[in-house]
Amino acid sequence: MFVDPIKEGLAKGWLHIDASQLGKDAVLEADVCIIGTGAGGGIAADVLSSTGLKVVMIEEGMLKSSSDFRMLESEAYPTLYQESASRKTADKAINILQGRTVGGSTTVNWTSSFRTPAATLKHWRERFGLTDLTDEHMAGWFKLAEQLLSIADWTVPANENNSVLERGGQKVGVKVERIRRNVKGCYNLGYCGMGCPTNAKQSMLTTTIPAALARGAVLVSRARADRLLWQGSRVSALECTAMRGSGYDEGAARVRVTAKHFVVAGGAINSPALLLRSKVPDPYGRLGRRTFLHPSLISGADMGGKVEGWSGAPQTMYSDHFLDAQPVDGPMGFKLEAAPVHPVLYAISVNGMAEHHRMRITNMTSTQVMIALCRDGFHPESEGGTVKLLADGFPQLDYGLNRYFFDAAKRAFLAMAEIQFAAGAKEVFPVDERIDGYRNWAEAKAGLNRLDLRPFSTRVASAHVMGGCAMAASDKDGVVNGFGRHHQIENLSVMDGSVFPTSIGANPQLSIYGLTWRNAARLAGEMRRG
Repeated sequence: MFVDPIKEGLAKGWLHIDASQLGKDAVLEADVCIIGTGAGGGIAADVLSSTGLKVVMIEEGMLKSSSDFRMLESEAYPTLYQESASRKTADKAINILQGRTVGGSTTVNWTSSFRTPAATLKHWRERFGLTDLTDEHMAGWFKLAEQLLSIADWTVPANENNSVLERGGQKVGVKVERIRRNVKGCYNLGYCGMGCPTNAKQSMLTTTIPAALARGAVLVSRARADRLLWQGSRVSALECTAMRGSGYDEGAARVRVTAKHFVVAGGAINSPALLLRSKVPDPYGRLGRRTFLHPSLISGADMGGKVEGWSGAPQTMYSDHFLDAQPVDGPMGFKLEAAPVHPVLYAISVNGMAEHHRMRITNMTSTQVMIALCRDGFHPESEGGTVKLLADGFPQLDYGLNRYFFDAAKRAFLAMAEIQFAAGAKEVFPVDERIDGYRNWAEAKAGLNRLDLRPFSTRVASAHVMGGCAMAASDKDGVVNGFGRHHQIENLSVMDGSVFPTSIGANPQLSIYGLTWRNAARLAGEMRRG
């Protein structure tokens, strides 16, 4: 029997308000109101509450904990993800996986942990005037997060799904390295994306949020942040709507929070959306712009034997070979990783219809899946997307796919196919609706080079949303400064992946942890001094 720290804490008196159960409007007061409980919100809550500040955390999703996680896609996607794991770009060409629960995406991610690459920080310093963000300066903040969240080398042998990347890479001369993971006492189950039933994943749900609650912080779940009320240069209150049931139907109750300072940490679609609904100052039209996705390509391979890609740590191997091969602002580079093969996620991603689709599903046991995460945002032809508001105030990301991206997509498909065949694949099927499958590397090389990749035919996915509230030294280039403080509103900060002025070029959670820790510590010091 595993201990559930959330349920134990609630039994001890932790302050949690499930807004769906409110019978009347609620008014709360705090020193700091934090909107969102993912990587940014969780770290901010821990840092700020540790200094004695009264913290209120607002979360649109439900409070679920380890005893609720049963490793079932049918339960996880509707309750733990934005739009039941079906969030898409405006044209429906890119599927976006984002968490929507207490702990945000840290509750459902695959635990891959990378420091912000040096090339990314260098670009930010040179292009956006963020001169403090050196490797040396950020190293200490990353180390703090790594210690708190047990981020360390993964020494357990890789599952076969990841071993294909390692084995094939070695044969074709592509350097493959091990991924560091934020786990403690991991049971190596392979279902990280459905919430960790053993509390091995050191997410915000099991670390920073319990720490803040133990200090007297208040958590309000199933409360949608509608707008910030502001006048002049200060925010006075946050207005929220209580949500019912699954968290998608509006309830009758309202929640209002007044605070000295407001931290927006709803993620790189919801954070700019809240600021847009609030009509905060945006003199240069930067809000919601330059939103990035690491748009990702998928390549499946029939290995002719047992892979069982759903079993074992989801991601333990990676290659930056194709990121390092060219300048950061040159042709779009990409990072190679493996992806877990769970039935529902696999079924909605794989090529084909009818009998062909049935065949792919039937062969799932022998299927290896590789992904290429494209580094967007560094080139003039990679401006990212724009978060806009629909008529009902709901956010939508408009992200077009151009030839600059599809050039990278073709190179990525070729690289993945070569590695998969080198590792022993009997058939490789890059996920494009016009590809039935290739039987050898020569056939794949010829077929892919002939193919004109395009939206919808070529399946594109994302689990990393960044930007939209970019930090920059000048308000002409960004929404917030290098410490996440809004350029025009003095008691408003943004602390999540939306502040990145480009994509990271790596899984972003550790980048968010380190940067938020730095910025929250700065804010805590300022508030203590008055």
